[in-house]
Amino acid sequence: MMALFDLFERLSSLMRIWHREQPLLADLQPVQLSALQYLARCNHYSDTPLAVTEYLGLTKGTVSQSLKALEGKGLIAKRQDQKDKRSVHLELTPSARELLVAVTPPAFLVEAAAAMGQEAAELERLLGALLRSIQRQNDVPGFGLCKSCRFHQQRDGEPFCGLTQEPLGRSSIELICREHAPRDEAA
Repeated sequence: MMALFDLFERLSSLMRIWHREQPLLADLQPVQLSALQYLARCNHYSDTPLAVTEYLGLTKGTVSQSLKALEGKGLIAKRQDQKDKRSVHLELTPSARELLVAVTPPAFLVEAAAAMGQEAAELERLLGALLRSIQRQNDVPGFGLCKSCRFHQQRDGEPFCGLTQEPLGRSSIELICREHAPRDEAA
């Protein structure tokens, strides 16, 4: 197990080095980039400050300060929930979307995966299984893709959330949801 830990530690170090060397990221802390990446991939149930906090596994204060900094940099905007006026949703600005397109995924990762060929797909599958196992064992929220959730349904040929009882846009099923429950946990 120590070898697996060492591999993850080294990969994490390479990501930190990559972040420091990116001119486009000079004004962003790694946690801010992580928040932007999450917001780019989450659905409308999951784009709240609380969901960002849960996803990143950080304190409310740290995330609050990071979101405030991102808003000040013009990378996110807050929008009041239409149904619950106490809730706020976070939206990426066009500048944030352009930034993410320019820097993610990191070129070194794309190149390494391409060099691995089919093994890259197997590695992705195995890492996904490892992540799900850790989440189950430690009761960590899943934050999985809508389409892989036990609540994901089809009604009249259209995506539908069985938890919220709401129709879903076709593109939303490819997004991360904080309410995600893996199909294999269905009771």
